[in-house]
Amino acid sequence: MKTAIGLSLLLGCATWSAPLLASDALAQKAGCMACHAKEKKLVGPSFKDVAAKYAGDAGAAAQLSAKVRSGGKGVWGQIPMPPNDAEKINDADLKSVVDWILKG
Repeated sequence: MKTAIGLSLLLGCATWSAPLLASDALAQKAGCMACHAKEKKLVGPSFKDVAAKYAGDAGAAAQLSAKVRSGGKGVWGQIPMPPNDAEKINDADLKSVVDWILKG
């Protein structure tokens, strides 16, 4: 009985953390980490700062996804973020990464 409970807890934790790890890996794969870090500013803002800025904004995911696709400058400074097309990160992966960032 104890083994079954322990296994259930382990599987539950693995299920919960897998999307977080996958999104971290997706951000790495897409090249996001060349300019961004989780906790500190590099060329662009940290993901933690992005999450804080957009906390409570119901349209944040769509807005950030559009920003990743089109690029831009001025929100976080004058260094531009280049556009990232679907060949670099597909729509499903982009949604996963943006959701991961916004969860802080």
